[in-house]
Amino acid sequence: MVKRLSLVLGAAALCIAAGLAAWQFLGGRSGPSGATDPASPLLVGSMEKFTLSVPPRPAPVAEFQDAYGNSVSLLDFGGRVILLNLWATWCAPCVEEMPALDRLQGELGDEGLVVVALSLDLQGAQVVRPFYQKLGIKNLGIYLDPSNEYSQLLGADAVPSNLLISRGGLFMGKLIGSADWDSPEAIALLRHYLKAP
Repeated sequence: MVKRLSLVLGAAALCIAAGLAAWQFLGGRSGPSGATDPASPLLVGSMEKFTLSVPPRPAPVAEFQDAYGNSVSLLDFGGRVILLNLWATWCAPCVEEMPALDRLQGELGDEGLVVVALSLDLQGAQVVRPFYQKLGIKNLGIYLDPSNEYSQLLGADAVPSNLLISRGGLFMGKLIGSADWDSPEAIALLRHYLKAP
């Protein structure tokens, strides 16, 4: 009985710790910036909903899958700025923003950006492949989190969720909901981090 109670209390403590870590990870400040800190990007127009992580913190490293079931982690994209997009084929705002993310990858991929579009669809690649074909997605790779383990680790409970990670693996900010990712404001925001040391 004592052993069982210890296990239950231990599991509860782990859940609380994971929740607090995710809450801390996804925290930050939003709105127009740059007025008081010249090192901060200007958050205007389509990027007004972007929330800066103050201070930046290391992004959680965990595994997800590529289109062929191979294990992948953010470390595999080392040295690049990562826009991690959590999405699903059944999510209308996700469908709306996916072509802009594809164009963004086409425009900034050679400058060191990688858009990691991480599908949370339970059926995995069998629904993502035809979805990409239907929308004409050519520049984005297929990445999968069908068990939603990675999204739970991040504490992301909404799709789409977009998380920006620096070349050094630091979580710089997030935007919850869809956005016009190939707008001049979005490209300026991302180039701010692409040019950062």
